[in-house]
Amino acid sequence: MKSIQISFQVLIVVFFLFGCNSDVKIKKIEKPNQYITVLGIAQDAGFPQIDCKKECCNAFYTNKEPKKLISCLGLVDLKNQKKWLFDATPDITQQLQHLKTQHLDTGNVIDGVFLTHAHMGHYTGLMYFGFEALGGNNIPVYAMPRMKTYLQENGPWSQLVAFNNIELKKLQKDSTIVLNTALKVTPVLVPHRDEFSETVGYIITGNNKTALFIPDINKWHKWEKDIVAEVKKVDYAFLDASFFKDGELKRDMSKIPHPFTTETTTLFENESIKTKNKIHFIHFNHTNPTIKNTHPLRDSIQKLGFRFAREGDVFGL
Repeated sequence: MKSIQISFQVLIVVFFLFGCNSDVKIKKIEKPNQYITVLGIAQDAGFPQIDCKKECCNAFYTNKEPKKLISCLGLVDLKNQKKWLFDATPDITQQLQHLKTQHLDTGNVIDGVFLTHAHMGHYTGLMYFGFEALGGNNIPVYAMPRMKTYLQENGPWSQLVAFNNIELKKLQKDSTIVLNTALKVTPVLVPHRDEFSETVGYIITGNNKTALFIPDINKWHKWEKDIVAEVKKVDYAFLDASFFKDGELKRDMSKIPHPFTTETTTLFENESIKTKNKIHFIHFNHTNPTIKNTHPLRDSIQKLGFRFAREGDVFGL
């Protein structure tokens, strides 16, 4: 069965009108009990990016392309009235508000945050839980050992711990965290530029569906696991698409390794449409042309069977 994918920004309503005296019948799709929602798709520096004078960001300033929030997933459990974030981005204020108004408002800002690593787009949103902002109260933050130590021993993050704004929860690779009877989360180590912490992706498991989230990785062949095999195990795979191809930047791109979109599509070119459909590209640099809502390259990749994560998308678990 084709995976259910719903946008809750708009409720689907069908009207059947037969004459002026007819009743209006309304049909709407019910929300799944547990689901993932996409809260951002851009690389760490966002879209538009600072001091960018290129056509890509000019499209935003000339109202041709909307702002893109930084890569982030929300996990929502309507049955148990809980919600979690995967990564704390600089856009966390907007993302938490969207999670509250469009998905679940329990009066609790968030029930936990799972961090992937210590690069600016993935953890710096924690600052908004602090003394100068929310003044949070023991918000659970799940982190790998090096990430946990980094937050404990370096300011300003250490103040979040000292003031009990956050409560650090230690993760171990491949060790599953059971959130409740319906949801489980497992961190998986991936190779990346680990200056301050290790880097993980996450396997998010529900009663019916499973998702893989890897917003950052150096190259697929550097990983001890086979990405093709890992995608086949899950129902949804949110994969790093920072850059479209080599030469995209006027920098030595070997020093900022990511799997190019073209490399990923080549790896999966002989796989079935069913497998390709599982892949939802995410974490786009502003220079990647497929960050745009419409672009010929994006269209051509979609025709091959691959998909692109969009803010507001929902994936039932």
